[in-house]
Amino acid sequence: MYNGPPVFIYDDMIIGVLTLEFRLHGNRSLKGKRKVALSLKQKLRNKFNVAVAEIEAMDVHDKLVLGVVTTANETTRVESRLAKALAMIEAISPAELTRCNTEIFSDTE
Repeated sequence: MYNGPPVFIYDDMIIGVLTLEFRLHGNRSLKGKRKVALSLKQKLRNKFNVAVAEIEAMDVHDKLVLGVVTTANETTRVESRLAKALAMIEAISPAELTRCNTEIFSDTE
């Protein structure tokens, strides 16, 4: 008899990861970078209910890399949410978006 924690099996869990790299022209401090990062992260969280974190180059004042993650039970929902998040970032970001990459993970692949 198994007495451990309950085990849940998720057949249709799709995870989407959007990586965004920005160049912060004219930024001379980590404080300025943090201000841009916090603003972008909060807007993404509020509008799309996604997880967002700074993932690379944390000590570099003119480069910002954010990871955006979402999950759903359908690939189209994940792709749509990340595409809309990217479109919003391109429209509102004060920094230059230099690279973006989208990855979709599924346990059925």
